[in-house]
Amino acid sequence: MASRICDSVLVTGSNRGIGLELVRQLVDSPTPPVQIFAGCRDPNGQRSQVRNHANTIQKSLTYTTSPTSIAEASKLVETKLKGKGLNLIINNAGVNIPGSLAETGKQEMVDVYTTNVVGPMLIAKDFHPLLCKAAAQFPHQTSMSCSRSAIINVSTLLSSITTCPENFSVSPMYPYRVSKAALNMLTRCLSEDLKKDGILVMSLHPGWVQTEMGGPKAPLTTAESISGMMKVITSLTEKDTGTLLDWEGKNIPW
Repeated sequence: MASRICDSVLVTGSNRGIGLELVRQLVDSPTPPVQIFAGCRDPNGQRSQVRNHANTIQKSLTYTTSPTSIAEASKLVETKLKGKGLNLIINNAGVNIPGSLAETGKQEMVDVYTTNVVGPMLIAKDFHPLLCKAAAQFPHQTSMSCSRSAIINVSTLLSSITTCPENFSVSPMYPYRVSKAALNMLTRCLSEDLKKDGILVMSLHPGWVQTEMGGPKAPLTTAESISGMMKVITSLTEKDTGTLLDWEGKNIPW
């Protein structure tokens, strides 16, 4: 029998696309997590698909990027865990405004940065005690893994400063690229800061996927992308903390 990826997991941005498929594959895995928390801003929104799959989702919650509601979500999760810690957070929630320099203003930059960087930072901050509690439940284990305690930030190849000259002309996307590069720095900072707590932190690129954001011409289906991501997540160790990998486990340069 396949080993369980973890006992408890929170997936943000689970109302559609990559997040929804993450929840679906977690639920349908041979040994699913005992508790799956599916987070989204508005589960009843017009574009949300999470309610169509309500019968497959074991737990659900609603959060926004405001400090109050994220703090409230952490309290709700804490109550549901009944004294146990939270093993894994997958920060998938994100937005994209495909703006060229001429099309991008202050508000576009601020809005995308708030969701793609501030949101994951606040989630890491408010859920930190639950992640620490999960890591402490393995007193004889010094190595890091997602089954113990981890944060995975969903990033993108377009965040790579090194590879920017190779793909900028086809995807300018100033707000998206800059915010995801900042998310990578958040990952690096958290990986150093939380190492003492036994919490693994890394960034993961799902590939170019056929979602509302990726469009119909993308080469990967959500099922293919998430299947690969799940294999990578399961295999992560302390050597991977602070890295940026793709859905096949290949390293992406910063």
